[in-house]
Amino acid sequence: MRLVNIGFGNMVSVSRIIAVVSPDSAPIKRIISDARDRAMLIDATYGRRTRAVIVCDSGHVILSAIQPETVSGRMAGKPDRGEEEEELEDE
Repeated sequence: MRLVNIGFGNMVSVSRIIAVVSPDSAPIKRIISDARDRAMLIDATYGRRTRAVIVCDSGHVILSAIQPETVSGRMAGKPDRGEEEEELEDE
């Protein structure tokens, strides 16, 4: 099982991820709201602004404070500029 870091040491199984999207559009906001109503929402932002929404095959929706491009790069195994540096920018 391969895991991807979605910020602040939180990990998600790569094989369960269907999509990594930006939270800005109305349909994605509706997906977040529906997941919250069904108790299938996992907030991994630690109080920071939501920058990526991860949709899983189990119906879970995960909120992350890192950019969708960063999450997808980590899934592909590409090196990024460092988790600590990126998370400090959000403060």
